[in-house]
Amino acid sequence: MVVVDGVPEPHTGWTFLTSHARVLASIADNHNARIRDIAARCRLTERAVQKIISDLERDGYLSHTRKGRVNQYRIDPSKILRHPAEAGLTVASLLSMLIRDEAERHGTAERSRADS
Repeated sequence: MVVVDGVPEPHTGWTFLTSHARVLASIADNHNARIRDIAARCRLTERAVQKIISDLERDGYLSHTRKGRVNQYRIDPSKILRHPAEAGLTVASLLSMLIRDEAERHGTAERSRADS
């Protein structure tokens, strides 16, 4: 990833996951993540991440408490996804799929390195 003046290089073209899903998955991986770290991981600007977090909090998918200088996020796993095509699918189901895939990708990469 190329970073110029603290802003990640933007992705061009379409993607399968929305920025909202990526930010939520990043927070699920680390409930104490800084906005800067979420932005870098998701290849978004910090301003975009702040807006997404605000969207998620406004609609009840996410909340936060301040612990000293750090925000601690809490995801509501029972919330239903917004699009009618995902009727009945919960945030927990989505994150479960994403986390399982992430673990499998990391396991495959680690096995490939070990085999070399």
